[in-house]
Order: sequence, then structure tokens, then C-alpha cells
Amino acid sequence: MSMRKKSFFSRFKRDEEGHATIEFAIMVPFLFIIMLSAIELGILTMRYAFLERGLDLVVRDIRLSTGTDFAHDTIRDEVCEHAAMIPDCSNNLKLEMITLSLREWTGVPSETVCTNRSEDVQPVTTFASGAENELMVLRVCAKVEPLFPTTGLGATFDVDSAGDYSLIASTAFVQEPR
Repeated sequence: MSMRKKSFFSRFKRDEEGHATIEFAIMVPFLFIIMLSAIELGILTMRYAFLERGLDLVVRDIRLSTGTDFAHDTIRDEVCEHAAMIPDCSNNLKLEMITLSLREWTGVPSETVCTNRSEDVQPVTTFASGAENELMVLRVCAKVEPLFPTTGLGATFDVDSAGDYSLIASTAFVQEPR
């Protein structure tokens, strides 16, 4: 019996049929994870670029419209108009406008206010129009759902209780004299 086992195993050891199938079965899951992560990263980058560009265009309009007070909803709607890649933008976008003093510098607050679909009440943000020659920081936070939340890059995102990750863009400008 041991001779039979020995000959079977030696024959099995020399046989090379099916070795490509084993390599394929081992490597394909890794290739799929890399491919799905690349798609996730590409969509994330496009959404962030659209959000940044929309914010830059709106801030340019704010700087050129000297003396006009803009409301939170107006700025949000204009950013959403330019940032077409953000799904359900008007409900998932939160703005924060902060006035900073150059003489008594406190820095930009590190805590960013974002929406959370799992909460009923949305937090209030700081939104103050600046006076002449004041430094303003406008921060935008958009919540977006990952395409592949359990695979590759989508599984490594910091998500809130609703499963959304944050895209945060910020810019600074000086309020022009009137």
C-alpha cells in the first residue's frame, strides 16, 4: 500500500496540468481588488476636483461682487451647480464661512462641520459675511457614498454612521473694499 501511495504522489508531483488554473485562482481576486480600488480612486478624484472647481468659481463671484451679502443656501446652490459629480449635492453639502483676524491670529478651526444622513437634526455652521479687508475662509464638506464600500480602497475610508465619507475643500480670500 505504501508503494502505491508513493507512486501516486510521485506521479502527481510530476504532472503539470492545471498549474495555470491555480495561479489564476490565486491572483484574480487581487487583480479585482486593485481594479475596483482604481475605479473608486478615479471617481473620488473627479468628485473632489469638481468640488474644488465649483468652490473656486463661487469664491471668485463673491470677491467680484463687492458689497453683496451672500446667503448660505445661495452659495451652496451655486457650488452644487458647478460640482455636477456630487450626488444629491444640495442635501449633502455643508458650508462654513469663518472670519479670521490677521492681527490676533487664532488659526483655522480643525473641526469641520458636515452633514450626516443618519441624524435627524443637522448641525448649525458658522456663516458670517466679512467686513472690508477681512480674511475669510470658506470650507465646504460634501458627504458621498463609496461605490464599493466593502472592497479595496472603499473599505479603508473613514465613514460616518450612514456609511458616507467626507470630501472637504477650503479656500481663503480677502473681502474687497466697498
